[in-house]
Amino acid sequence: MAQGGGHEEQTFNEFYTEVKEIEKRDSVLTSKQQIDRLLRPGATYFNLNPFEVLQLDCDTPLEQIKKKYRSLSILVHPDKNPDNLDRAQQAFEIISKAYKTLENEATRKKCLEVYEEAKDRTDMMIAEKKKKLKKEGKYDGVPEDEPAKYKHAIYVMVMKLFADIERRRQQLEVRDMEERKRKREAEIEEEEQRDLQKEWQKNFEESRQNRVNSWHTFQAGSSSASSSASSSSAAAAAAATSSSSAATTVKSKKSKKAKYTSFNPPKIKPETR
Repeated sequence: MAQGGGHEEQTFNEFYTEVKEIEKRDSVLTSKQQIDRLLRPGATYFNLNPFEVLQLDCDTPLEQIKKKYRSLSILVHPDKNPDNLDRAQQAFEIISKAYKTLENEATRKKCLEVYEEAKDRTDMMIAEKKKKLKKEGKYDGVPEDEPAKYKHAIYVMVMKLFADIERRRQQLEVRDMEERKRKREAEIEEEEQRDLQKEWQKNFEESRQNRVNSWHTFQAGSSSASSSASSSSAAAAAAATSSSSAATTVKSKKSKKAKYTSFNPPKIKPETR
């Protein structure tokens, strides 16, 4: 893991050295050179630092920042580079964004805090390195004792801190986007539920009269059936009573007839003298 980190740092150092040599060689960069500098491979990493974009030290006064912005914006302006319009527009936007960051007091202060933190971390790293070398009995100074290498070490740390800030910003942006999406989906679901409830209530109200009419019809049918059943029962009862009376009358007549039919008169005895 340490070897991988060392290789990355070596690659960065080589790239940094190459960039600085080019800038030193071309002390007065042309329009094309400025556009290439701002859009070179890996420039996104460097362009996170507005001081790096405008090629300024962090302690540069605001008035000097304005002057440097004007000169660079003129060099890379799309109107000045009609043959390289798209790339000129990208470079111009990068310079404008850097200037807006430094022009604002609050954001410029945050950038300066990054430099302060980078210096503190670099000093701590150098102190730990010296302590370790002394403990091993190998201390004979460190490369960062040289002003140029010390400045370079701070520069590297500044770039890393700006990269960390940008990474956290992107993570927060993604998290915020997901949260807004979740809330919107919840709102849509609530709206759909409300619409369904309204539709159900509407259908319920519209079918109320039909239900009332059906109930009245049912009630009327029940009453009619009950009356018919009562009439039938009364008629049956009357018929049964009539039949019973008729049967009783017939039985009575038969009984009387039988009574008279079975009467035997007494025999007359001859008179004796």
